[in-house]
Amino acid sequence: MCCLVFAIRPAFAQQEARSKPRARDLGVPFDGTPGPLNAITDVAGVTVGHTTLIRGEGKLEIGKGPVRTGVTAVLPRGKDSMMNPAFAGWWSLNGNGEMTGTTWVEESGFLEGPVMITNTHSVGVVRDAVIQWRVQHGQPDPTGYWWSLPVVAETWDGWLNDINGFHIKLDHAWHAIDSAHGGAVEEGNVGGGTGMIC
Repeated sequence: MCCLVFAIRPAFAQQEARSKPRARDLGVPFDGTPGPLNAITDVAGVTVGHTTLIRGEGKLEIGKGPVRTGVTAVLPRGKDSMMNPAFAGWWSLNGNGEMTGTTWVEESGFLEGPVMITNTHSVGVVRDAVIQWRVQHGQPDPTGYWWSLPVVAETWDGWLNDINGFHIKLDHAWHAIDSAHGGAVEEGNVGGGTGMIC
C-alpha cells in the first residue's frame, strides 16, 4: 500500500500543478519556452526533495508552535552531486539573505552537493546535516580529505512559523536529500518555502 501511495503521489502532484494557473497563463511575459513540466526538474539530472512540517494552530508558544517550516534539497546531478561538482555562481537579490558556502562557489566556480533551503534560524543545523550526510554516504575528495562547505539558503518564515522553536532537525534535512527525485515535484508552500508569504 505504501509503495502504491508513493507511486501515485508524483502523478498527482503533476496533475495538481497543471490545474493551478502558472505565471505564463496569467500573462506574465517570460523569455524562453518551458519544458514539459515547467519545472527545474525538466533539466536532465536535477532532483528535488522536501520535508514539510505543519502542526499546531493558534497563538505562538515558542518551542511548541504553530510550526510552518521545512527543508528543500535541490541536487543538480542527483545523488552524484556529492562527488561530481557542477559549475556554479551566485548573486544576492536583496543583500540580506543568508547563504552558506558562497565563498567557495565564488572562488572555485563549483557547487559540490545540493542547494538546501530552510528557515533563517535553521541554516546552521541543515549545513551540519549535509556534511554528516556526505560523510555517511560519500567518499573523501580526490586528495583524500573530508571537507565540505554546503550551500544552504534561508527563507524568513517567522510570521507564520515558530522560528525560535528550532523544529528543524538533522533527519529533516536528510529526508529532503534522500527523497529527492526528478519528474513532477511539489511547488509553493512546501519544504523550505512552507512558511513563506507574499
